Order: sequence, then structure tokens, then C-alpha cells
Amino acid sequence: MSQSNGGDLSNYYQQIEENGRLQTTEIAQQWSTAVLRALGTNLDGRTKKRLAKTLPDELAFDLKRKFWLLHFRDKNKPRDAFLKEVARMGGNTDAKFALFPTRAVFHELKGYAGKEVSDDVAESLPIEVGELWQKA
Repeated sequence: MSQSNGGDLSNYYQQIEENGRLQTTEIAQQWSTAVLRALGTNLDGRTKKRLAKTLPDELAFDLKRKFWLLHFRDKNKPRDAFLKEVARMGGNTDAKFALFPTRAVFHELKGYAGKEVSDDVAESLPIEVGELWQKA
């Protein structure tokens, strides 16, 4: 499923809507963007580029669009802190609910990434977030 072009993402968003327990495709798009942005700030640069190359352009843009002039990744960030970050970026405050769309987005991204890149992503993420990625 690896591709790096535009393409129709309606199936991608539909899967996130269903598996993420969301009400509409528009809300699924909002959560997808939030998860991708949070993911992008928690990956090392090399892994983020490798993952972005496997994604359609729209998703790769969301992954890479958060730029930090000086950013130190927290390799010990707890899963709940990551989910709070996703919830804030998604315009929500419920980190417990954020688990569902985050899992759904991770699952879909892993389909694009393939095993090798997916393993690199899990290794690059903070330990608890990497476990969430692997279980998705």
C-alpha cells in the first residue's frame, strides 16, 4: 500500500471514523491531523522522513508540518501525556477518548509504512507510545 502521491483518502478516513469511534469523516480528518502532528514531534528526523515517504502527500504534510527550531524529544514521555497532546491538537480535552482515534490512525499508518519502517517508528517513539504503535 506504499505510495507517496495524492490519491483518494476516503477509505483511510472512513476506517478512522469507524475504528476511532467518531461520528463523521470530517472529525476523522481532524483527529488524523492531530495524531500525525503529535507523532511528528515525537519521532527523530530520519524516521519521520522515512515514514513520510511511504504516506500519501496530504498525510505526509501533516506529519512534517510541525517545525521546531529547537526541540528536544522526551524519550520517556508517558502514553497519557502523548494522548493529552493529541487531544489538545484535535480540539478536544479528553485524553482517554483520544486513545481510540490514535489507535485507528496508527493502524492505518502502519498499513502504508510496511514492517521495516513501522519497526523503526516504534523504536524511535517514547517507550509507552512505541508500544501503543505496535499494538495498533
